Amino acid sequence: MNVEQFLGLLEAHPQQALRIVLPNGEAVAPHFHITEVGHVAKSFMDCGGTRRKTESCLLQTWVYSDVDHRLETAKLANILRIAGDVLPSLDLPVEIEHETGVVSQYPVTAGSSDGHTLTLTTGLKHTACLAMDLCCAPAAVVATTAPLTTADKPRVKAGSCCSPTSGCC
Repeated sequence: MNVEQFLGLLEAHPQQALRIVLPNGEAVAPHFHITEVGHVAKSFMDCGGTRRKTESCLLQTWVYSDVDHRLETAKLANILRIAGDVLPSLDLPVEIEHETGVVSQYPVTAGSSDGHTLTLTTGLKHTACLAMDLCCAPAAVVATTAPLTTADKPRVKAGSCCSPTSGCC
């Protein structure tokens, strides 16, 4: 879900409580705060020599001892509007950063309302080889779903999948 869709969801359900459900089915404590709205940009080179870039809008949650605190949809929409100049685009995917033992980032995948509470569902992020077409035999190539921008042409020739002589890893 991108920022524009996320804002639309918040605005379509004004004055509702917010609930964030993590991929394991557990919910973030209802008295969470949003302590940061960030634009995260990652520039990197994959193992095949292609330069890539990913970007997201990261909402950091924080749970404190003030158990009476509740963040509603209209307040979160206002926080996002205030932070608007930090975000270069409303097309950025929205991710929730939450700590339960370790700090993790979860993409927001869906939202649904029961009339009183807007539940935000999150998914998992996964690692993958982004140069499988260069490193692996054609039968081993799988498609990636991550939005990527390519700035360079790959410089590594195709070989057997991740063999010591393939040059990909």
